[in-house]
Amino acid sequence: MAQEQVPVIGGPCQGCELVFVDMPVDLSVSSRLTPVEEPGSPLVIDGKVWRTDGTPAGDIIVYAYQTDASGTYPKGSTQHGRLRGWTKTDNAGSYRFETIRPAAYAGRNIPQHIHMHIIEPDKGTYYIDDITFDDDPLLTKGQRDKKRCRGGCGVSHPQQDGQGVWHVSRDITLGKNIPEYQ
Repeated sequence: MAQEQVPVIGGPCQGCELVFVDMPVDLSVSSRLTPVEEPGSPLVIDGKVWRTDGTPAGDIIVYAYQTDASGTYPKGSTQHGRLRGWTKTDNAGSYRFETIRPAAYAGRNIPQHIHMHIIEPDKGTYYIDDITFDDDPLLTKGQRDKKRCRGGCGVSHPQQDGQGVWHVSRDITLGKNIPEYQ
């Protein structure tokens, strides 16, 4: 574990304590959620983390986990599966994940998504809105309207480059719409 665990804030969170399991000691601004050889369409997530006053937040840990290209969580050391990773924002608040575009859960009407958590050292950990994709037909207006926009809204606008790589952006505002955040 890279740091001492901090409390879970923002209400009940199934599996929030798992963000610390196998966390590397050394984190960088960029990380892979999936091995390079993982089947699926490549996806790059770029974002910035902001304080509520609009200034960039450095040294914030962003944790993410997701399904594979078939919509399942491949077995790993936790129930989050093996497709997971951590980044640590730089002084400009930037972070980046390289991964694949996840599939929706097989046989369910839950849109494609990537789970996101924040670890603020000396403060707490909390989940934020998942990254979802506005071109996913399973992402209905009703589901968009139900989003609480924890840490900012996670609906992304995927764009594919000339090499077939998907790109999305997910900016995060620390504490935004997180109950009990101080």
